[in-house]
Amino acid sequence: MADMTLHIPARKDNANRRTRGRALVTAAWLGLGAFALAGCNTTTSDDVIRVEKAQGSNENISSLTAVINQNPQDPEGYNVRGSAYGRAGNFSAAVDDFSKAIELNPRFYQAYANRALAYRNIGQPAEAVNDYNMALKLNPSYDVALIGRGNIYRQAGRIDEAFNDFNQAIQLDTTDGRAYHNRGLIYQKRGQHEKAIEDFAKAISLSPNSPEPYNGRGISYVALGDDENAFADFNHAIELNDKMAESWANQALIYERRGDLKKAAKSYAHAVGLDPKYQPAKDGLARTRGKVAS
Repeated sequence: MADMTLHIPARKDNANRRTRGRALVTAAWLGLGAFALAGCNTTTSDDVIRVEKAQGSNENISSLTAVINQNPQDPEGYNVRGSAYGRAGNFSAAVDDFSKAIELNPRFYQAYANRALAYRNIGQPAEAVNDYNMALKLNPSYDVALIGRGNIYRQAGRIDEAFNDFNQAIQLDTTDGRAYHNRGLIYQKRGQHEKAIEDFAKAISLSPNSPEPYNGRGISYVALGDDENAFADFNHAIELNDKMAESWANQALIYERRGDLKKAAKSYAHAVGLDPKYQPAKDGLARTRGKVAS
């Protein structure tokens, strides 16, 4: 889904420093990666950082470093540079910067949540949960931490705890579509597809340019036998981002269900070309290509 803006508290002591802080936020930090969709299976989501060269460029990091050198005791500078390092895929450096921000301001709950996401990206979910817990201890209403922790719980199979986190974020009137999307995934896993569709629709209303909730909703439509709406959602997901193997594989699934095996094989092949390791596409291609050849 659409990337979220890095959360940095506004400075109240100096208008110029507030302006500087806003200018430093050149990169969003929180983001979602690919969502694996396979037939009627539940989709999966992640908070994997998308590497973006402009936002994590050496020039940008150098300018942020210059600001830090001028204000070495300002935790916000480290928090923002940590975001840039994350965008560059340098998660170890990101952790170091967020840790420095926390050292300078132990109540900097946004930095705890940002460090949690960096830990998540280097495969340290336990450390990530600890940081999300600390962020929520400092600010129990911080929806970013609830959603981030909920994602870790969901992927660890702790579905009820994940559901509670997403539900709490929604009760706090979050405008973050990930809360609805991920709660929808849980409804989907539970076979509650009508409720899942409602949540995916809400996620779409909050993040209309994100392909993931269209894919999620399409899968629930398939489960309910509504192939027409599913096909429309999968096609729209492709229109929004034609580089996602999942969307092409989902489109292929509908072609296959319609008996149009030639088009199905073509879409599966396109999905495999985008992601050679995506198993649903590989399986679908083997299944349909063999039938077309015969």
